[in-house]
Amino acid sequence: MQTHDYNLEGRRCDTSIHFTMIASSQTNSPLVDGKSSPIKAQSPLDVACARLKAAGLRITQPRIAILAALAKRGQPTTIEQLHADLESGSCDLVTVYRCLSAFEDIGLVRRSFFHNGTSLYALSLGEDHPYHVICKETNRVQEIDPQTTLELRRNVVQIEELLKARGYNNVTHVVEFFGLAPEAVAR
Repeated sequence: MQTHDYNLEGRRCDTSIHFTMIASSQTNSPLVDGKSSPIKAQSPLDVACARLKAAGLRITQPRIAILAALAKRGQPTTIEQLHADLESGSCDLVTVYRCLSAFEDIGLVRRSFFHNGTSLYALSLGEDHPYHVICKETNRVQEIDPQTTLELRRNVVQIEELLKARGYNNVTHVVEFFGLAPEAVAR
């Protein structure tokens, strides 16, 4: 079996993705046999690129850079913060806006909001998304504890099922919590 690694578009970037092409003379040959090591779990960036491809969107260097920055942040972030995280000159602010809009259209990112209406974006790779509480004074985003999240998720699912039973289709939700963090109140 021959393998070849290819860097996307032949360009160098901080986050490179390598695709492996496998040549085999057997059409029904398994790629992994019982003696081989298990298949390595895909990185969030690999999953995101596969979702782009499945949606018919091109995998470009700016899109890869934006996805990598979102994955690195690991929590909801503003477009301006995301743009600041990108390597200087890798893409302009308009490109970030356009990419995030396209990502949101295919469900690759999830939008949430600060209390003042500013949009926040986080990767959405199919797993259950966490819920957050955002400090009104500092804009600090903090993930809600797992037990509370589980209870909230059960209630949201129940409401979504009720709405579907009433004839609603494609039901989604946005739940955001805002408050003054204990540190902000202590000031």
